Amino acid sequence: MKHLTAVEAAKLIKSNDRIYLHSVASTPNHLIDAIIARADELKNVEFSHIHTLGSAPYADPKYKESFKVNSFFIGGNVRHTIKAGNGSYTPVFLSELPKLFRSGLVPLDVVLLQVSTPDANGFCSLGPSVVAEPAAIETAKLVIAQVNNYLPRTFGDATLHLSQIDVLVHHDTPILTEYSSTISDAEDKIGSFIAEMIDDGSTLQMGIGSIPEAVLLKLRNHKHLGLHTEMFADGVIDLIEAGALDCSKQVTTNRKATSTFCVGTERLYKYIDNNPFFELRESCYTNDPFVIRQNPKVVAINSAVEIDLTGQIVADSIGHRLYSGVGGQVDFMRGATMSEGGKAIIALSATTKKGENKIVPTLKPGAGVVTSRAHAQFIVTEYGVADLRGKTIDQRVHALANIAHPDFRDDIIKEYYSLTR
Repeated sequence: MKHLTAVEAAKLIKSNDRIYLHSVASTPNHLIDAIIARADELKNVEFSHIHTLGSAPYADPKYKESFKVNSFFIGGNVRHTIKAGNGSYTPVFLSELPKLFRSGLVPLDVVLLQVSTPDANGFCSLGPSVVAEPAAIETAKLVIAQVNNYLPRTFGDATLHLSQIDVLVHHDTPILTEYSSTISDAEDKIGSFIAEMIDDGSTLQMGIGSIPEAVLLKLRNHKHLGLHTEMFADGVIDLIEAGALDCSKQVTTNRKATSTFCVGTERLYKYIDNNPFFELRESCYTNDPFVIRQNPKVVAINSAVEIDLTGQIVADSIGHRLYSGVGGQVDFMRGATMSEGGKAIIALSATTKKGENKIVPTLKPGAGVVTSRAHAQFIVTEYGVADLRGKTIDQRVHALANIAHPDFRDDIIKEYYSLTR
């Protein structure tokens, strides 16, 4: 293992290398900046990753000869690369991302990490993000890690020894935050509908954003909730402190909250630091439907861009425009469906910010179906809950129309039948 500066470490990067970036709040932006400074010396270097925090300077089209982007989940900081032609998207269930590396289907030359300060025994932590990093560390030819004293120490698969790292770069910098706490009236109503569907002893999966936060705010009087999720944010803290979330009924871990990453404010990062209640695991475990299903009453809450009247769920594109990714939606929808007493929920406001209908008779041309109509169970908008379980197509049409915006209900039914009859 070598101790180098970021500038020295960046000199180890070669043209045509594929680099995998540590994700979300653990994004090693100090190392990235040092590589960008060598743009004129490099050609065809690929940065691959899921969602990252920071400006992603390598995604600037002006560097298209030097750098390209391969997104396993398209974040807002690289979304422009699809249209600009200096980036592409690899669709993959988050549960299967580690397998892409271990199988050699996506070989890695370099992995860039951000890790905590090592303890007395030489063990570091990957902090708030694990995802596919253990697989990347195992398979990459070169492992470069930024040691950051600000990074919280987490447990589970987040632990790694200094012997697994080839190059250490010391640089302390506050962790980037990402959090949304503004809840609209529509989102508050959706939160109320979903909270009523959650029983005591349920195991929760939910993401970041206003709707998950609206749900969490209404669960503080619940008992013995669990957390087996892909990610979590600040709202979980209040549930724990209220005594509502203790993971005592959870099967997959011993009274511990389980996730593959978390992202939020400084409050969250301080709360998880050296907190053994949280266990961060690789996504091939957290997102495995056959692991998820072992928990009681799994409630999976996910979102959608658009849903047609048969229950087809679009989540990674807006028409032909690739927007985000498959992520863990199907993993958890399937796991919840197979769980005893589980519920798979898709939550969305009935209209876009521009007033366009999201529950439609037919999907936009080019729209990609992430979750099939056979996976769909509960759809929730501010107008109510549509239970699609065991429903015929005709029954689904009317159930979904009933939770669309009132201005669109009659028209979408008429249009659907004009297309199909």
